[in-house]
Amino acid sequence: MTVRGVSREVAIADHGVVLTGEPDEDLVDKAAALLALHAGPGFVLPNAWDAGSARILEQVGFPAIATTSAGIAWSCGVPDGQALDRDRMLEHVARIAAAVDVPVTADLEAGYGDTAGDVGRTVARAVELGAAGGNLEDAGKGGLFGIDEAVERLAAARAAAPSGTFVLNARTDTYFAGTSGDAFAETVERAVRYLDAGADCVFVPGVVQEDTIRRLAAAIPGPLNVVAGLANLIDAPTLFSLGVRRVSLGGSLARAALSLVERAGRELLDSGTLGFLDGAMGYADLQRRFGS
Repeated sequence: MTVRGVSREVAIADHGVVLTGEPDEDLVDKAAALLALHAGPGFVLPNAWDAGSARILEQVGFPAIATTSAGIAWSCGVPDGQALDRDRMLEHVARIAAAVDVPVTADLEAGYGDTAGDVGRTVARAVELGAAGGNLEDAGKGGLFGIDEAVERLAAARAAAPSGTFVLNARTDTYFAGTSGDAFAETVERAVRYLDAGADCVFVPGVVQEDTIRRLAAAIPGPLNVVAGLANLIDAPTLFSLGVRRVSLGGSLARAALSLVERAGRELLDSGTLGFLDGAMGYADLQRRFGS
């Protein structure tokens, strides 16, 4: 497979692996461009699930694109939640990164491994395949990792892709998966530790209340990422006004696309009519879009 990254040797480090040799200049530039977006008033980061959806989103005008583990899994006919192994997921990430010129940040779930070294190897491979950034979750099938373990895993990711070469988005599932204590306090504690470990941004999915989002944005000493369309339907301008810097969509675009497929199928089965084509892009239009 041809990818935009560059093959680099890896070396064993205290936290797992590090890439050696000169980084790919184009990829470093993309990482810098992606990181710079976090310093602005706020940006929307749409999530693609294949090369075609990524190219459409790039042509719409988005300055960066994320992948969605959920959308990629569904496109393969399996559920989200690491049903795809690391190699299969990263194959899809590579296709998306190779299809567009804008920075791509990869949904790396919990890092595809039980150890910090596994996480480091996952991040190193994502960089080799052209990812300018990535999300890492602090929860597995058994719930939240202990905070020290989560910090160790993030440190391994940072060691594998040094600051300035890869935008590391630390996701905490304190609201999404739940916690036995005060979710707000634990979220802030984890966010501070994650930023100290080298994260560039903190991702808190599952937050519903606007006031809670505002308090999180004020308390977390770094850019806050919130997902729209999952637990809440708060629009991006409102989220920006609350202090959010990065608004992602998770699997929402993929859900919308697959919902259209189901509605079209039902219409065809029930009546044989083609109403689902109202507003659809024409064949020639799509050919032009993908031919450029």
